[in-house]
Amino acid sequence: MLAGIGAATAQEVTGVWQRDTGASRVRFSKCGEALCGTISWLKEQSGPAKVGQRIFYDMKPNGANTWSGSAFNPEDGKTYAGTMTLSGGTLTTAGCVMGGLICRSVKWTRMD
Repeated sequence: MLAGIGAATAQEVTGVWQRDTGASRVRFSKCGEALCGTISWLKEQSGPAKVGQRIFYDMKPNGANTWSGSAFNPEDGKTYAGTMTLSGGTLTTAGCVMGGLICRSVKWTRMD
């Protein structure tokens, strides 16, 4: 029964989210038993990020309104331990290194 609750909560993240800077949008959708996020729109198309590029992988429920998995940063070409936290209409994603000692977070707003 608890697995069903986690899956229902994860559904709340699906859809399109816009980065707080307005520079990009990511579509989160189910991929197997997890969630994945793919770039669906870019304000500036000449950078290293590309529309259709998956940047969040294997995001699985890890508590109330939180998910853990992997986050790819197109700017440096590296994959980091990733987390997502949903609070109302705001999704916060973070990529961390060194066991979570150094993290960079980004806020997203739901578009749909």
